[in-house]
Amino acid sequence: MKKVTFAIVGTGLVGERIIKQVIQNTEATIVALFDENGKRLQEMADTYGLYAASSYEEVLALQPDWVYVGTPPVSHAMLSEKAIAQGLNILCEKPLAHDVADGLVMSTAAANNSNIQTAMHFPLLYNPAVRHMMQLVDEGTIGEILRVELQAYFPHWPRAWQQNPWIASREQGGFTREIFPHYFQLMYRMFGQLSITSHETVYPEDETLAEMGVLAIGKTKSDIPFLVNGITGIGQQEELSYTVYGVEGVLKLRNWSELSSAQKDSPFEILTSFDTVNSLTEECVLAVNGEKALLVSFDEGLEVQRLIDQLLD
Repeated sequence: MKKVTFAIVGTGLVGERIIKQVIQNTEATIVALFDENGKRLQEMADTYGLYAASSYEEVLALQPDWVYVGTPPVSHAMLSEKAIAQGLNILCEKPLAHDVADGLVMSTAAANNSNIQTAMHFPLLYNPAVRHMMQLVDEGTIGEILRVELQAYFPHWPRAWQQNPWIASREQGGFTREIFPHYFQLMYRMFGQLSITSHETVYPEDETLAEMGVLAIGKTKSDIPFLVNGITGIGQQEELSYTVYGVEGVLKLRNWSELSSAQKDSPFEILTSFDTVNSLTEECVLAVNGEKALLVSFDEGLEVQRLIDQLLD
């Protein structure tokens, strides 16, 4: 199997997670890092013993198998277009782009170059607990699905560990862009096309700041209703829950990786035994080597982007 090369563009906290994931894979290697924040770039290069490129053009000239784009959403389209023009595969951070218009540019550019592959960083898809949840639903373990709910509660936004110049901004940040895409992509994989039928998004008086609350209802391709509830600035711990309600049982994914199940008249029990699944990096390696790989394409990311844009309209 060919050793697959990656270039990491954007070395923030999430970019660093990708760095760690790649260097743990013996079938993959990082040829360069790049970030416009020179101090952070050098820190990451020194920490992991990696090469710090001086420009994005230098990154592209190295011809890596995958270019990871982990920059703020407004730059995704421009960076992806340049890489695609060079015939390079793109692994993009979510959300796909700043908006649907930019997302269409990205998916169209990718579609016009059949020699490249696209992928997105949706880590829930590579989480063993999540894959187990998907399997249980597919097997009909909880029976006919009656409803799906996403609840997202944040005492602060931005979160204490996620302070940067754009994450709180209405232009690029907010929990609708940062958190909801993960769960919309999961819901899309589990239940197909999603449509929002009604929503209310509440903003602060300061027009530069991101949303404070979102309530939305919608339905899946097979008319399963779903509810989305997100709020920040409240007096409790951060909590995320994605719940699938069936006539025979209920499955709840809490705080990204805690999966529990319940049956009629019984309390929730936490599940702990799951099959091992490939990481995103391992799937990218398979894709470059011509093997079947589980990846989220730009087209799928665009479907998620449409929902995000609708909520923020």
